[in-house]
Amino acid sequence: MIQVIRERATKQQIDEMLKTWGVFIKIVVDIEREILAGGAERHYECEQELLKDGNKQKNLWGADWCPYTQEMVFESIINICPSQNNRTMIIESPDIRERVTQITLRLLGGL
Repeated sequence: MIQVIRERATKQQIDEMLKTWGVFIKIVVDIEREILAGGAERHYECEQELLKDGNKQKNLWGADWCPYTQEMVFESIINICPSQNNRTMIIESPDIRERVTQITLRLLGGL
């Protein structure tokens, strides 16, 4: 079940998002509004939830987050954005990776 997280997630919300993959959560982070969606089978499903919520495509970046190790993988098909000089599935900009990490840790980390 996809959760849109605007404030620090509860353990119950994280457990719900973990039901899809078990050990990690596919997330999409809006680096402008500093919210995220997670818990889908594919990143684009989280992306669609955020777009319906009024988020702008250019601010959305996909990653995988493991709550047990607090590690992130910055790879998703939605990250291919030639107009933003990101031509691969990996988030290439260190600044954007840092923003995604900080927002994710603030909203999901430490549980």
